[in-house]
Amino acid sequence: MNLIETIERENGKKSLPTVHVGDTVEVHYLIKEGDKERVQLFIGTIIAIKGRGIRRSITVRRLVQGEGVERLFPLHNPRVKDVVITRRGEVRRAKLYFLRDRVGKQTRLKELLGEKVRKEREFEKAMRAAASEESDSASQG
Repeated sequence: MNLIETIERENGKKSLPTVHVGDTVEVHYLIKEGDKERVQLFIGTIIAIKGRGIRRSITVRRLVQGEGVERLFPLHNPRVKDVVITRRGEVRRAKLYFLRDRVGKQTRLKELLGEKVRKEREFEKAMRAAASEESDSASQG
């Protein structure tokens, strides 16, 4: 294992939620106001995922009083306390930049329901199990 991977593994978060483009999420973000800190929610749709490893980040978009607001959240940032998936979106693209041109009901995406969600969860479980076996064998060897 090279030096960069070692540093990323030490400094990154141990577990991240499995998010996809099109999901509606609540990002719990720590905000500092003067000497006080509080957690603020940013609820919106993921329109892009960039990077990998410790540099992974998501772009979340929401509408506030008819105006679109986008925010970039690095997932391994200590200020990002939690990312909660409230709704799975069914999309056919990797980047949803076309949502920037839409307002109101046009911004809605189909929801991923039923059998598709079950298959996706099974796939994610299998991937997690394979990754944990791989990390166990790497730490032993």
